Amino acid sequence: MPMIDPFNRTIDYMRISITDRCNLRCVYCMPQKFRSLPETDILSYEEILRVCTEAASLGIHFIKITGGEPLLREGVSDLVRQLKHTPGIRKVSLTTNGVLLSRYLDALCAAGIDGITISLDSLDAERFRLTTGYNSLDTIIQGIHESLSRTIKVKINAVLMDNGGGLQSQWRDLVELARALPLDVRFIEMMPIGYGRIFKAVAHDRILQGLHETYAGIREDRASRGAGPAVYYRIPGFKGAIGFISALSHRFCRTCNRIRLTAEGMVKPCLCYASGIDLKAILRDPAKTNEAVCQALKEAVAMKPAAHCFIPSPQAPEGSLEKRAMVAIGG
Repeated sequence: MPMIDPFNRTIDYMRISITDRCNLRCVYCMPQKFRSLPETDILSYEEILRVCTEAASLGIHFIKITGGEPLLREGVSDLVRQLKHTPGIRKVSLTTNGVLLSRYLDALCAAGIDGITISLDSLDAERFRLTTGYNSLDTIIQGIHESLSRTIKVKINAVLMDNGGGLQSQWRDLVELARALPLDVRFIEMMPIGYGRIFKAVAHDRILQGLHETYAGIREDRASRGAGPAVYYRIPGFKGAIGFISALSHRFCRTCNRIRLTAEGMVKPCLCYASGIDLKAILRDPAKTNEAVCQALKEAVAMKPAAHCFIPSPQAPEGSLEKRAMVAIGG
């Protein structure tokens, strides 16, 4: 039987952060002073697989491996392989910044990875450097092309910042990737979590209006494209599609189908709120059985709110909202 939350939503998707470490320093996610968890506080692969086995028995069919930067952790491809052989798991995908993608692509393909999402906010080398702190753009572009050559489903995730200039060229450069390449370019609204609170989000209606003004014949594509919340558009003559994940301007909470497992073992029913269930304590208690793991997952689903609330309110006081950096939660 699938897990159904209090608002009659089927929960079949789990995002799993396997590390809070990263080899970039994006200004809205992980500035230089971030202190990573001790390795002993991070779930082992055996613990993650135990959670996923029980989650699959409860109706979780889709797994996304995230971080931090997941490719920094040794053995990711082995984890993918074991997840792919877990009864009930239908698809396993990975989100990465792409810096190490070329190095691990062979192993990921051999493990059976179903899709790779690459975080890339700009194709301008200087803007990329200012955002991430590094000059890694060419390496990431190489990883994208190599992934496409393997016929892996590739998606690009871009978070745009309203910094007073160059916004149109920024989004248009990214959109043009989908003209010649069979990939999806998705724009994600900046969420006011952690360091993201200090940046001004770009509402997706602005980009969509620009798309309509720039490209004739653009239309919404309602074909199923995975377990996530993106709304996609097709532009005539383009090999790929353009997507929008609009958590703020067009929030999709009524169709939310996910829970999150942080690197330190917290099951989060909603990204916005600090609440969750500590699975690590259960996993590391010899007296706790797999039934206890199942029960904790069910409790997390039962805690899912109707919707996020990033601005404090009587229903969501300041103390109930998530304060940690995004990298500590899992992208």
